[in-house]
Parts: sequence; structure tokens; C-alpha cells
Amino acid sequence: MKPFDPQILSGTKLRSVWVLTWPLVTLNLVNGAHGFVDHVLIGRFIESPDNAANAAIGVAWQVFMVIVVLVVSIFQGMNVLIARYSGRQDRKTISEVFHTALMASVFCLVFIVAPAGYYCSPGLLKLLEVAPEVHRHALPYLRLLFLCGAPLFLMFLLTGAFNASGDPKTPLKLGILTTGLNILISTLLITGVGPFPALGVLGAGLGTVLAPVFSCATGLYLIYSRRMIIQPPEKFHLIPDLRLLRVMTKIGVPTGIQGVLLNIGGVVLVWYISSLQHSAAAQAAYTICYTQLFALITWTSFGLRNASGTLMGQNIGAGQAQRGKECVMLASGLGAVWALLVGAVFWTMPDTLLGIFNATGEPVRGYGVSLLRFLAFSGLFFTITQALTGAIQGAGATRPPMVIAFATQIVALLGLCQVFASLGILSATLIWTAIFVSHALRLVLTALVFSSRDWMHIPVDLAPVNTES
Repeated sequence: MKPFDPQILSGTKLRSVWVLTWPLVTLNLVNGAHGFVDHVLIGRFIESPDNAANAAIGVAWQVFMVIVVLVVSIFQGMNVLIARYSGRQDRKTISEVFHTALMASVFCLVFIVAPAGYYCSPGLLKLLEVAPEVHRHALPYLRLLFLCGAPLFLMFLLTGAFNASGDPKTPLKLGILTTGLNILISTLLITGVGPFPALGVLGAGLGTVLAPVFSCATGLYLIYSRRMIIQPPEKFHLIPDLRLLRVMTKIGVPTGIQGVLLNIGGVVLVWYISSLQHSAAAQAAYTICYTQLFALITWTSFGLRNASGTLMGQNIGAGQAQRGKECVMLASGLGAVWALLVGAVFWTMPDTLLGIFNATGEPVRGYGVSLLRFLAFSGLFFTITQALTGAIQGAGATRPPMVIAFATQIVALLGLCQVFASLGILSATLIWTAIFVSHALRLVLTALVFSSRDWMHIPVDLAPVNTES
């Protein structure tokens, strides 16, 4: 049985931050690697007009993530409760919370998401009005995600639970294993190496859903063999504890809605880019700079957000809310240093970075250089925002970040684009400006919430289950 980590709640704040941050940031970078490899392989080995096969993967994932919002909501609520009760070193409660989330997730994924997603996939793609060549690749990929995506999301569940309990190294090891298997399977099945068939996009999908199976089984074995902080429940049951499930859903649903809002904002933003005169070049610049190069900021920031959530939740559970807040401020400072370094590279070496993707011709180069100059500063805003958001969500206050996401990513970002379009002056530079303004506004609003104290005192007690281990 693994003990709770005392370094999260005591000792120097820098050590508390570091012990969680480096494994989580590394894990996010590792998790992002297989998607990058899939896109490179698809782009090189599948001939499709305008990279339709790559677009198909992106479209399918957007649809998939929106549909499984309920399961993601359960995960966030579980993370908040596990972190809070890990701070109290209440092993019995966190074990019951995890088991309830596991049973509910399996039920949702297998009996609701899989069949409904399979039959609704054609209609969902039709709703997005994707091009026929994109639809041809996206439909089988999306159906595969719905039918066989349970292990993938159970890995998300395990990763969140381990992190929230203060054990970020175990999911890092499992993540490295998953990514390695994913890259291996995808390489074999996309390209058709040796006796393996060349399945193209479907091969990438099989790598995505098969790779987590072994890691997921390993994680569950570690828990149910009583080797981890989280243990099996005292009495095994297949039916989730509905009282716990209601609390988890109440906490997590705003986070799920926030994710949907962000996805919608991204889809509509691409629509505005598509309306430009040189839309293909602008979309290429956006994809290269914002999706690929800016990932140096986004993946590290998401790791920082997860670490901040655990730090805040556990310290609140231990009655040290102010210490948790100070740790998060330190974490945001570390993230800011990284963002400034990356921003300096964006500002001083845009042509070198674009050259990696062979984006050296005009007007792609011009659009890309312009966007990187904006992102050089936006990265700082984004990183600090994610750290503060993680703390607020980790305390159980999931509604303020949802409202802020709506105000900045829907009202401000898309509103500015619509104003520019209505005036007939919409351009790539003005779209980049709208992105910059939305990032800055999101930081300001998040910092205002963080500077208050109300979010630190959200009640999430489960008194009937709270028995000291």
C-alpha cells in the first residue's frame, strides 16, 4: 500500500510544486507525441486532396470529445473529491469515489456512448457539412472511437485519479507505455509494414484505441491489488453510489460545458478563417502555428493546470487553503518563465520554425510570422490562466471558469470576428488580434476570481462516507 506524499502538504512550497509539476508536464508532452506522429504518417503515406485524411482525424476528434462530455464531467468531479480527501488522508473515501467513477464511466461508455455514437456518427458529420473526401475518412475513424474508445477514456480516469491522490509518477510511466505502443501500432497499420495491412486513417484509429488497453489493465491491477494510495472499495459493487455520482456530476458538469464552449469557439473560428481571400494559406498558418508550434505552450500549461488543481485541492483538504494558493502562484510563475522563453523563440525565429513544416512560400509565411508574433505574448497569458484555472477548479469552483470561457472564447473572440466581418474588414491579422484579445481578457477575468477568497471555500463534504482510514 503506497503512502500519501507528505511533500505536497508540507516543506518548502517550491518542492511541493515541483514534485507534482514535472511529471504532469512531461506526461502531457508525451501524450501529445502520438497525435503528432499520427498526423505526420497520415500526411506522408495517405494521398488525399488538401490533406483530407488529416482533416478527418481532427473533425472526428472534435465530434467525439463533445459527445463524451458527461464522462469527462464525472472525471473532473472525481478529481476534486479525491484531491480534497487525500489532503485529509481519508483513503476509504477516495477509494469509494474512484470506484463509483469507474463503474459510472464504464456504464456510460459501453452502454450509452458506444451504440449511440456509432449510429449517430453519419448525422453528426453531416451536421458539420464536412467535404465528401473528409467524410470518407472520418466516418470509420469516428465510429471506431465510439465503439472501442472505452480504454482510452479509462486511462484518462486513472491518470486523473492518480494525480489527484498525489502520485503523478505512476501515470507518467503508464503514459509513456501507452504512447510507445500507440506509435508502434499506428506505424505498422497506417503504412502496412511487413505482413500488416495498410489501413491508413483506420490504422491510426486502431493505434489510438488499442494502445491504452495494456496500460489501463496495469493501472487497475495496481489499484485492486492494493499497491496504490487508492484502494478497492470495502465492498465491491457494480452499481455506482448515486449520491457520490450526483456530487461528482454537479462539480464536473460546468467543466464539461466549458470544454464544449472551447470546441465550438475553435470550430467557428476556423469558419471565419475559411472566409478569407487566401483561406487555404491562412488555415495552413493557423494549423502550423496555433495547433503545432503553440503546443509547446498548451501541453505544458495543461500539465501545470492539473498540478495546480491537485495542490489546491489537497491543501484545502488539509486545512491549508492559503498555502495551496501560494503554491499555485509559484507554479504560475514557473510557467510564465517557460512561456517567455518560448515566446522569445517565436518572436526571433519565426522563419526557422515555419521552415520545419516547409511553410516558406507566401502568403503562408506572412500569415505564420504574423501569428507567431501575437502568440509570443499570448503564450504568457495562456500559461498563467491555466495555472490559476486549475486552482479554482481544484477547489470545486468549476462555474467561474465556465462563465469566463463563454465570455472570452465565444462573446469576445467570435464577437470581434463578427464585427470585423460585418464591417467588411476581416483579415488574418484581425483574427490573430481577436485571439490575442481573448487570451488577455481570459487572464484578467481569471485573475480577478483568483484574487478573491470565495472560491476557496466551496463545500464538497461527503460526511456519511468520511471515515478515517
